[in-house]
Amino acid sequence: MDVWTVYILECKDKTLYTGITNNLERRIQQHELGKGAKYTKGRGPFRVIHTEEFAEKGLALGREHQIKQLNREQKLTLTVK
Repeated sequence: MDVWTVYILECKDKTLYTGITNNLERRIQQHELGKGAKYTKGRGPFRVIHTEEFAEKGLALGREHQIKQLNREQKLTLTVK
């Protein structure tokens, strides 16, 4: 069973990127190599500032969408536990 992770990255320019993956380590490497999302190309290095795990891809996609609707300050409050 795959575990799907919703993650928020902080880019070197302090912008935030939200995505999903079923292999966070591999996905971060892709971002670092400039082979991840178009938005992150050239914005590394990255720091993972938030993750949430889901048993189903559909649930992860839904949560990713919810997070993408938040403003920067709201996203940053997710990182405070």
